[in-house]
Amino acid sequence: MGEIRQDEACRAEPDADEADLALYAWVLEHQRVDVPAAAAGLGLSPERTEAALARLRAAGLIQRAACDPAWERAVAPEAAAGPRIAALEARIREQQLQVARIRADAERFASAYRSGAGSTGGLEVIPTLPEVRTLLTRMSGHCREEVLASQPGGGSRVPEAMEEALLRDRALLERGVRLRTLYHHTARFHGPSQAYVAAASALGGQYRTSHELFGRIIVFDRETAFLPTADGSWGAVVVREPHTVAYLCRLFDQTWEAATPFSNAADDGLAKVSGELDRTILQLLAAGLKDEAVARRLGMALRTTRRHIADIMDQLSAESRFQAGAAAARQGLLEDPAAPLACSCGAKP
Repeated sequence: MGEIRQDEACRAEPDADEADLALYAWVLEHQRVDVPAAAAGLGLSPERTEAALARLRAAGLIQRAACDPAWERAVAPEAAAGPRIAALEARIREQQLQVARIRADAERFASAYRSGAGSTGGLEVIPTLPEVRTLLTRMSGHCREEVLASQPGGGSRVPEAMEEALLRDRALLERGVRLRTLYHHTARFHGPSQAYVAAASALGGQYRTSHELFGRIIVFDRETAFLPTADGSWGAVVVREPHTVAYLCRLFDQTWEAATPFSNAADDGLAKVSGELDRTILQLLAAGLKDEAVARRLGMALRTTRRHIADIMDQLSAESRFQAGAAAARQGLLEDPAAPLACSCGAKP
């Protein structure tokens, strides 16, 4: 029974924070430190009282009096916290100075790097994907007004990349930055793209789709543009020359005006969307483009593109692309976008 009562007494003791506050109030009231008396008065064990006293001393809330080092007293919380806050602020200032020195050192070498990396006339070549991502993140953080983006092949983007993009876009939109993005129509068949656009649209982002896009581009505040490198690597060309950036923005604006607000294929009707896609393929084939070029222009996989072409030729009873083009011309499909397509395949891109 004695053990049970002892366990109950231990459970009845306050936790560390409550013990500290109780002991601080006791010392403040009695103007002295007396562990046995405080323990008895507060209903604490001597061990708990000693532990609380040690924490109060470490926090500066109980200090030795300057007039009598043998006498310990409770100190005002503001006075106790002052030296600790001052030490932290000093460390913060030192870290801020270190950050400023690092930035200054980086800026000293920036011009030499841009020159060596191929930066000429407002152009800078960023050779690797990690460097591109770092610069994109920095530009997103500094963006003030607007981001324009053209993302060909939106339907092929992986969910992880889209989750990362959503976090970045959320920060932009919450700062009031206007965000407009172009995708291929095929993105409307892509579940992750649909989910991403729905989430970002709810935050204020604007998204449109088109069968054809002029290429991949990201522009910040109509001042800095990111373009893909010609070698097909994961690097980027950063354009800061004002006239070139203005031209790229006009190209984006023209495409945006002709594009369609983003919606998923189910909302528009699979047959309608597929018919529009087949009509565009016919127009590109009539212009003499090969399968690979058509796939790139539409942001589609080559196999999917060839499946559409085969369906079109079958429905038009054509044995060659030339015959398909001739049949499409007879039906008025190449001139009149509203003309019904005889080969409404309904195939999902």
